Amino acid sequence: MTDSQESDITTQSFLEVIKDLHSQYKSLSEGKVANYIPELAKLNPNLFSICIVTVDGEIYEVGDYQQLFTIQSISKVFVYGQALEDHGKDYVLTRVGVEPTGDAFNAIILDEKSKRPYNPMVNAGAIATTSLIKGNGATEKLNRLLEMYKRYIGRDVFVDISVFTSERSTGHRNRATAHLMLNFGMIDQNIEEALDLYFQQCSVLVTCKDLAVMAATLANKGVNPITKEKAIDSQYIKDILSVMYTCGMYNFAGEWAYKVGIPAKSGVCGGIIAVVPGKMGIGVFSPLLDMRGNSVRGVKVCEELSHRLGLHLFESGKNS
Repeated sequence: MTDSQESDITTQSFLEVIKDLHSQYKSLSEGKVANYIPELAKLNPNLFSICIVTVDGEIYEVGDYQQLFTIQSISKVFVYGQALEDHGKDYVLTRVGVEPTGDAFNAIILDEKSKRPYNPMVNAGAIATTSLIKGNGATEKLNRLLEMYKRYIGRDVFVDISVFTSERSTGHRNRATAHLMLNFGMIDQNIEEALDLYFQQCSVLVTCKDLAVMAATLANKGVNPITKEKAIDSQYIKDILSVMYTCGMYNFAGEWAYKVGIPAKSGVCGGIIAVVPGKMGIGVFSPLLDMRGNSVRGVKVCEELSHRLGLHLFESGKNS
């Protein structure tokens, strides 16, 4: 069999699988659209898309893959990477731990001994991570994050001002968390500036395809497989993927690791990214969320993809 024949079979398999999964789960109506941020409650619950991008730059997509939505907590993965590049792993570890919590994503808790937030994938840790981003003032910091997104996605991105304003005006719990961390010295800059930057990073508009490209960039050692631009120093990929694997799905992280077995991150707009190192990135978007804040259809799709394509990191006999 020639390489081109193998490629055709792989292409056909990916397309068939995601089309089948989209058809299988599009009628699933379990879950609710996030409403604790008023703007998010306006999302159409029927929106649903799946996208796979390989490290060779092949793109397979089905459903509403051009629909824009805000990235929300998936941003935590990439801002954590920027903080690692800005300060190095050792310093970042003094401010944010890497332990899973078993608690909800917005729990107001810190490690009793170190006073650090437990990990950068929960809100407390993400706010601390955002406060580490370098820049002379709020505008430069935001521009640096937007440039970072551009490297991962391959196009300019923008903040949804309506969502940002909505998050800013209702983010009292995040504000309380920030004040707690200020009390213990985990944040050493203006709280409102750090929170504004955090709300803005979560309010960046992306598509399902964008998510898959971002995930594929992580799978491709930090190089965007479409543009070939280096998005992040490859030395930090293992740190990012490790935290995604153990903490990315909040208090569902253990069951996710058991059933799906690949690094992932969810967001309350209904997005999920999943990374198969050296092979592909997966993006799924569906706004209906379960009680933990994860996309109901997204979790189902990723479980099926892992099973059908043999993606679990510890699957016996898995190809290298």
